[in-house]
Amino acid sequence: MNHPPKGINLCRFPPVFLLAFGLFWGGCTVGPNYVRPSAQVPVAYKEAKGWKLAQPNATAPKGQWWQAYDDPELSSLEDQLTVSDQTLKAAQEQFEQARAAIGTARAGEFPSVTAGAAASGNRQSQNRALYGAGSPVTYSDVQLPLDASYEPDVWGRVRRTVEAARSEAQASAADLASVDLSLHAELALDYFELRGLDSQAQLLNSTVVSYQRALELTQSRYQGGLSSELDVAQAQTQLQTTRAEAVDVGVQRAAYEHAIAVLIGTPSANFTLQPLPLSMGPPSIPAALPSDLLERRPDIAAAERRVEEANANIGVARAAYFPAIGLSGSGGFESSTITNLLQGPSGFWSLAGSAAELVFDGGARRAMNEQARSAYRQSVDQYRQTTLVAFQEVEDNLAALRILDGEAKVEDAAVAAAQHALDLSNTRYKGGVTNYLEVTTAESAALNDERSAVDIATRRMTASVLLVKALGGGWNVSQIPRM
Repeated sequence: MNHPPKGINLCRFPPVFLLAFGLFWGGCTVGPNYVRPSAQVPVAYKEAKGWKLAQPNATAPKGQWWQAYDDPELSSLEDQLTVSDQTLKAAQEQFEQARAAIGTARAGEFPSVTAGAAASGNRQSQNRALYGAGSPVTYSDVQLPLDASYEPDVWGRVRRTVEAARSEAQASAADLASVDLSLHAELALDYFELRGLDSQAQLLNSTVVSYQRALELTQSRYQGGLSSELDVAQAQTQLQTTRAEAVDVGVQRAAYEHAIAVLIGTPSANFTLQPLPLSMGPPSIPAALPSDLLERRPDIAAAERRVEEANANIGVARAAYFPAIGLSGSGGFESSTITNLLQGPSGFWSLAGSAAELVFDGGARRAMNEQARSAYRQSVDQYRQTTLVAFQEVEDNLAALRILDGEAKVEDAAVAAAQHALDLSNTRYKGGVTNYLEVTTAESAALNDERSAVDIATRRMTASVLLVKALGGGWNVSQIPRM
C-alpha cells in the first residue's frame, strides 16, 4: 500500500483536497503482494542413477522433440497435427479469449465517455400552472452532449483485476502448451504402438509360413507311415491358431490408425499408414536436474500462474472494504436553433464528484474475503500437487526405461535359447526320436518369447515418449507471453 510522505497531517485538509491528493498520489493497492509458493524439490532423481544429465549443449529435445526419433513419417504426422488438430485449435481459441479478457479488465483504468445528439420539438399548454404571458407555446431544442464518468482506482481494485486477468491469460498460454505437448505425445505413442503391432504381424505371418511348411512335412511323414494322424492334427491346430492371432492384430492396428487420423484432423476413411515393423530403439534422452522441471513443465507453470491470479483476487475482494469514489462530467452545446448551436453562449458543462461507503452488508464482504483467501490456499495446494505428480512421472519413466533395457537383454537371451530348443526338437522329430507334441511345445515357447521381445521393444519406445513428455518436451517457462 502506498502512503503519503511522513510529517503531513491529512486531517487538517478539507475533503475535496483529500480526494484530489489521493488521485494525485496514485492511490493504494490493497491485498498481499505475490510471492511464488514453495514446493518440495528433490536434489536428484532417484531412478537417474547412471543416467546422463543434460549439459548446456545436450539438453532434452527442444521444440520439435519428435525429430530425435529420426523417423520421417512420424515427423510428417506431427507436423500435420500442429496445423490441423481440432483440440489444439480449441485450446488456442481459449487462450485468445483469456488474452482478450485483459483488455476488458484494463478498460477500468480509463474513463467512459458517451457522445450523442438529440433534437426535439415541443408545444406547451397555455393552461399549465405558472404560465406566463408572452411565453412561447412551441419551441425546439437541439443538443450535442458529451458525458464522461470515471472511478479512480484509489484502492487498486482495477490494478488487481488486471493482474488476475494477466495471470489467467498466462496460465491459459501454459495450458495451450500443455495440450500441444500431450497431443504430440499421444500421436507418438499411437504411432509406436501401431509399429509394434506391425512387428507382431510380421512375426506371426512369418511363423504361419513356417508352420505351413511344418504341416506339409508332417502330412508327408504321415503318408509315409512315419508320423501319426495326431501329429497332423496338432500341426493343423497350431497353424490355424497362429493365423487367427495374426488376423486379430489387425483389429488393434486399425484402432491406432483411426486414432492417428483424428489427431491430424483427417477422416479415418481417408487415412492409411502402410505397415512398417518397428526397427529402432529409444533415443538418448538426458534428464536435467529436478529443479529445472519447475521451469520446463507447462502444467506446473499454469498451476503457478493461477496461484498469482488467486492472490490478486484477494486484493480485489479487499478493495470492497473501502469507499467507492466517482468523478463525472458533462458538457456540450444546446440551442433552440441549429444555426447558433456551436456558438459560445450555447455551451454548457458540469463536474461532480462522489464518494460512498457501504455501511452494512450482512457480512458479504467478509465472506468474499474468506472465499478469496481459501481459493488462494487451494491454488497453492494444487500447484504443489501438480509438482509432486510431475516428479513422479519422471521417476516412473526413468525406471521404466532402465528396467525395460535390462528386460530386453534377458528376453533376447530367452529368444536365443527357445530357438535352440526348437532346432533340437525339429532334429529329434525328423530323426524319429520324438513325436510332434515336443515340436509344437518348442514352437509355442519360441513364438511367445519372440512376441515378448517385440512387446518390450514397443514399451521402450512408448516409455521414452512419456519421459520426454514428463520432462516438458523442451518447453520452457520463458515462452509464456508477458501480456
